[in-house]
Amino acid sequence: MNSIQNSTTKDKILHLLKKEQSMTVNELTDELGITHMAVRKHLLSLEKEGFISSKEVKQPMGRPLQTYSLSDKSEQYFPKNYEGISLEFLHDIKDIHGEESIELLFKKRETRLIKEYSNKIINKTTPAEKVNELVKLQNEKGYMADVSKIDDDTFELTEYNCPILSVAKEFKMACRCETSMFKDVLGVNQINRTCCRTEGDNHCKFIIKFGE
Repeated sequence: MNSIQNSTTKDKILHLLKKEQSMTVNELTDELGITHMAVRKHLLSLEKEGFISSKEVKQPMGRPLQTYSLSDKSEQYFPKNYEGISLEFLHDIKDIHGEESIELLFKKRETRLIKEYSNKIINKTTPAEKVNELVKLQNEKGYMADVSKIDDDTFELTEYNCPILSVAKEFKMACRCETSMFKDVLGVNQINRTCCRTEGDNHCKFIIKFGE
């Protein structure tokens, strides 16, 4: 995100609310140096987008005071570095407990995902239904997945995004565990990863064959 000096008025409002927790129109007007009408216009837009919420606070005298604060949705607006922290932790664990501890962690993650995904796919009967449900589950985790049908038993699954790319580049076991998890939840023996982001490809691609 840009620095506060170079950001838009909406950016500045979100930054101010992040620091102050809640503010009134008057307080925002004083901080931003623009008109009440302009502030209200931006607040209305941000409230419609779901980034902020408003509430009335009773005063000892006079009309209630309307204050604005950030919503839970606004958290996505501010910088995050989960991948960086995860990667640092994995290196620390490897240094302290050795390579085997990393393998155990990824296998535990694989087991957890197998259980989670299997509960959703268990009611699907045809190969197409199973693959489409897998795509839906991957998309919920940010993989931007899509699938194309080659024949009744063969599908190409494409992942256009990898939410754990930094981790996967340094710990290739993440990719192996993902392929293994797909095999388990789909109940197939043959899945070939034909492209991989960690190898410099633009996307991750898998050929999934049922009935073998």
